[in-house]
Amino acid sequence: MPPTKRRFSLHLVLLLGTALLLAIAEVASVYPSLITPVERFDLAARDAATRLRGVRPPNENIVIVAIDDFSFNWTGYRWPWPRAYLAEIVDWLNDAGAQVIGLDVFLFEADQDPGGDPALARALDNAPSAATVIQKYTDQQGVISLRLPLPIYREVLDGMGITPVLLDDDAIARSILAYDTYLDQTYYNWAFELARLYTNGGPPSAPTPSSLVLGSTTVPLQNRRFLVNFAGPSETYPTYSAARVVLGDYPPEAFRDKIVLIGATSVTLQDIYPTPFSSRIRTPGVEIVANAVDTMLRGAYLRVTPPGVNILFIIAAALLSSLIVRSPRPGLTITLMTAAMLLYGVLYYAAFVQRAIFLPFTGPEAMLFLGVVLPTLEQAISQEIEKRRVRNLFTRFISPEMVDQLLAIQDINALNKRADLTILFADIRNFTTLSEKLTPEEVVTLLNSYLEAMTAVIHKHGGTVDKYEGDAIVAFFGEPVPHPDHALRAARAAVEMRQALDGLKERWAAEGRLPKHFDIGIGLNSGEVFVGLLGSEQRINYTVIGDNANLAARLQDLTKVYACPIIVSESTCERIRDEFETAFIDAVIVKGRTEAVKVYKVLGCKAGK
Repeated sequence: MPPTKRRFSLHLVLLLGTALLLAIAEVASVYPSLITPVERFDLAARDAATRLRGVRPPNENIVIVAIDDFSFNWTGYRWPWPRAYLAEIVDWLNDAGAQVIGLDVFLFEADQDPGGDPALARALDNAPSAATVIQKYTDQQGVISLRLPLPIYREVLDGMGITPVLLDDDAIARSILAYDTYLDQTYYNWAFELARLYTNGGPPSAPTPSSLVLGSTTVPLQNRRFLVNFAGPSETYPTYSAARVVLGDYPPEAFRDKIVLIGATSVTLQDIYPTPFSSRIRTPGVEIVANAVDTMLRGAYLRVTPPGVNILFIIAAALLSSLIVRSPRPGLTITLMTAAMLLYGVLYYAAFVQRAIFLPFTGPEAMLFLGVVLPTLEQAISQEIEKRRVRNLFTRFISPEMVDQLLAIQDINALNKRADLTILFADIRNFTTLSEKLTPEEVVTLLNSYLEAMTAVIHKHGGTVDKYEGDAIVAFFGEPVPHPDHALRAARAAVEMRQALDGLKERWAAEGRLPKHFDIGIGLNSGEVFVGLLGSEQRINYTVIGDNANLAARLQDLTKVYACPIIVSESTCERIRDEFETAFIDAVIVKGRTEAVKVYKVLGCKAGK
């Protein structure tokens, strides 16, 4: 029980630690100057949800007159265009019945043509409603100033506003600056002015970092940012070339009673931005303003849940993950975790599509994933440590393969079976007589060195040491890891055991403690036996029993009679004859058998084997 309690406590520490780190990241997102990985992933999730929703039909009352490459090529004008030509465009739109004209062109300096500014001012004055842009400017010396249209324009315009399109840390435009201040005066984005003029509503007011009031509506903001609910990628809104407007190539109905935005779409003017729909196909700033105005007219304001709500979602995810990790089956745990993450993804998407709300994504999803994976990983590490402890303990008695199977098997009773194996029985000849000439310490040292060397050889060839019976070794090949060539493995082990014995004898001779006439005999037999765990609760052994196991012991006894180091049965001989040279010895009746048993001696490996 104590290990279980420690593991549970560590699980709890991992869950609480993960939840705390994610909560800190959510709080840090409040500060605009701090960009956390959680915030970056949340932005990517919002973009993915926007693309998954797909293109939404744009407001049919918003169109764009594009200062595009065709217009530059057709007119031959450089930028900035003559104000008289802009006046022609505005006059044509007035005649077509445009309701609001938004001119996304700086009118801070006088036109080179003395008649240009009066002509454009008259055209704007004739429009039902007209608005243009202003700019808060910081020069190279750090001096801040406010650039306003020339007085001739300020007298006729119905609205003016700031223009900044804001890029997030990943250089994607998702918002516009809702308002700014200069000399204690608040200036709003001209998108609000355009929406106000079209609806004949009141001017924006009561600005705070989280909201402002437009008419009778409270508009949500995020750190003074107005989140644009994009209808689609570039060219989602009807776009008409400025030069072709002057040429009369479009029907007046395309502009009647609509908001007409005049602005640059040419790449050369660099007023283009990546948006949630695409970072490669960029959207002109004038079309981003169109999307912003559309968002206001629809009332489809995007909202982002505050950090406090996000933390509650993280806590809920932590509680859910703590329930999931209680599952005893790893497969079910992973399935439940995956299902929970997918369900939350569906909830996230539904909240965006149905309510225009961005729930926290990265925090809860990361909490669900890490809240399950980290405790599961900790449990796996604990189990691996326990397995290593068991392996280190049992590899002193049985083969490493046997230990691995014991650790991996779900039903230990599956180890009990009848199987076709090869049994090896090795014994030191005349060990009783030999041991009488040695001290007990010398016997132990000698026997331990011998058993260690022989066991290493048996394990090398995939065998399992059944038991040590004094100076005798009983081993078998073919279980617990099945090897179809178990007879060959046993024969190879027997030959190598003889070679290892020669190495031991050389070492003992060098140490001056080589016993006289030290030799071993090995018997091999292949056949069906019972193999399994036998014993009591106090002591258990993985062993083989059966007549074929007994025959291996009898064959080892015959090595003394026939003065052969390795004797095998006929069943084993048949299986190893392709690799080993063998010779028939005799057909003998052994204890426990009524029929004669053919026995063979192993001469060695065949040439080339």
